[in-house]
Amino acid sequence: MAQGDKERKMLFDVRGRRRNVIKVVYAVLALLMGLSLILLAGPGIGGLGGGGGGNAAEASEERAERIEARLAKEPENPDLLASLTRTQVAIANALSETNPATGEANLTVAARQELERASSTWSEYLEAADQPAPGVAQLMSPALFSLAETSRTSPEALRNIRAAAGAQRVLAERRPSLGTLSTLAFYTAYTGDFSAAEAALAEAKKYANTKFERQQLQNQFNEIEERARSFAKQVREAEERSTEGAPAGGGEGGGEGLENPFSLGGGATGGG
Repeated sequence: MAQGDKERKMLFDVRGRRRNVIKVVYAVLALLMGLSLILLAGPGIGGLGGGGGGNAAEASEERAERIEARLAKEPENPDLLASLTRTQVAIANALSETNPATGEANLTVAARQELERASSTWSEYLEAADQPAPGVAQLMSPALFSLAETSRTSPEALRNIRAAAGAQRVLAERRPSLGTLSTLAFYTAYTGDFSAAEAALAEAKKYANTKFERQQLQNQFNEIEERARSFAKQVREAEERSTEGAPAGGGEGGGEGLENPFSLGGGATGGG
């Protein structure tokens, strides 16, 4: 496993024009992650933990190498693919940093690279497994959300948020609850599929105990939907400018492509 980026630096530079990354979406993400942490039920859905040190990373990397050796002989073994996915997320967790001021986990370059590997393995696992395990989906949903947050371009961010919503759907279908279904509704709203988001919201409401809880959930969703629609509009406008040849990114000449509206400037906690 590559460990060439152990200098523990933040993933992206936020100087200059990047400092003005879409403020509306920043607020949306803060709300979304807060709601995810509050509403989700079950252990381990809060996103990446705060590091674990080099020893933890090395132990997980050795385990990953052993699994990969077995996968070379059984490339479509769903159990091995699930195990590798879990191990790759564990490596990313060990390579991440904890912000001492906020207690949030920040992705380093090496940690994000490992999450990208986990995303690829997860995709292979979905193809190989007859019925994906909810425990793996529970792990991957916030991991993929972290990738969406730290993506460099809007298309990349959208691919990752769609993958996060897909993983959350696997979890919600197998373990339906107020938390899993409401988070599915929130994630799905950001994919632009508002009909599917509303359907997930309706299912989530069935698990609410009181009329007040249902109303609170609706109010939360209304706010998220409004901002998600604004986000979708901004993405369309950015894509139109890119198609017309105008610089879409923050760099000179537009060579960096579209800004990632999910970006929080490099750190990621991720909601599940």
